[in-house]
Amino acid sequence: MTLVKVYVTYKKSILDPQGEAVKKAVHGMGFSDVHEIRMGKYFEITVDENSPKVKDDIEKICDGLLANPNMETYRYEFVESEAI
Repeated sequence: MTLVKVYVTYKKSILDPQGEAVKKAVHGMGFSDVHEIRMGKYFEITVDENSPKVKDDIEKICDGLLANPNMETYRYEFVESEAI
């Protein structure tokens, strides 16, 4: 089995009110060198590493369910099975 880590975030052109609120709180803590914080979603998907279409399946899952392609972008990475 292989673990796929999926990260979904707003596109740069979309206002991220949660990220702005966190940034404001971070500035309130005195960390004024922080310029931007973007919020997002994180998913872990375990797949059969022998499947020849696993990348296509992950992209279909992301496009169809996990991310709103109008507002969000995603990236994913495969983690070696020993690390699971």
